[in-house]
Amino acid sequence: MSRTKVVPIPVLGRHAVNAYLLLGRRPVIVDAGTPGSGRRIHDRITAHGVDPADVSLIVLTHGHIDHFGSAAELHRLTGAPVAGHIADLGPYRTGRVREPYLPTGPMGRLMDRNSKLHVQAEPVEPGILIGGETSLEDFGIAGRIMPTPGHTAGSVSVLTDDGDLVAGDLVANSFMGLIPGRPANPPFHDDPRQNLTSLRAMLALGPTALHVGHGTALEPDRVRRWAEREHDRLSRLESAGRLTGRTR
Repeated sequence: MSRTKVVPIPVLGRHAVNAYLLLGRRPVIVDAGTPGSGRRIHDRITAHGVDPADVSLIVLTHGHIDHFGSAAELHRLTGAPVAGHIADLGPYRTGRVREPYLPTGPMGRLMDRNSKLHVQAEPVEPGILIGGETSLEDFGIAGRIMPTPGHTAGSVSVLTDDGDLVAGDLVANSFMGLIPGRPANPPFHDDPRQNLTSLRAMLALGPTALHVGHGTALEPDRVRRWAEREHDRLSRLESAGRLTGRTR
């Protein structure tokens, strides 16, 4: 099978919020952006020469408003089924994220004040429920959906057989992509320890690049070095009794 091409689809700013188009035997969309961005994603994939009716699947990496906000609209525009992890069904079915958001630092605390993060999106019912590692072969992509919990309980990533990891919010570029190539936490994590465990598990599989929800693609070795520093930081917080996470 020919190489799967990973095409970023900027939803907000140049790379502040990204969806992705995977091009294999059939196209697959990963993530659906903020509410009201379905038509923009539709038009962007059309500009890449893809007939939206050919899209075989819409994969949601997790239940945050900037990743599933237009899933229902995009489903109507393409006719493609939506895939989401069972642990994030609550946000998908209600259109509301689990609150409160749990900031990872100053950027998250600032963004938490943005009313757009607290709106209700149009609910979406995933037609394909992810509970474990899931092949994408039947959808025309040489790759698999991998559960990567921690950012949310139902976070997933997509790993192609070529080694491209579409990582959702496992990791981000600094300041929502304003500093490209520099790994950082996204603004929020439900469970920072579990997220780091998931990230390190994906790095152990030897990806060639990490395509993230916020910013440009990240180089794996640089992410590995960052992950080591993050492990030490979280250990210090845990020892001081200052490491928090969602309990539900």
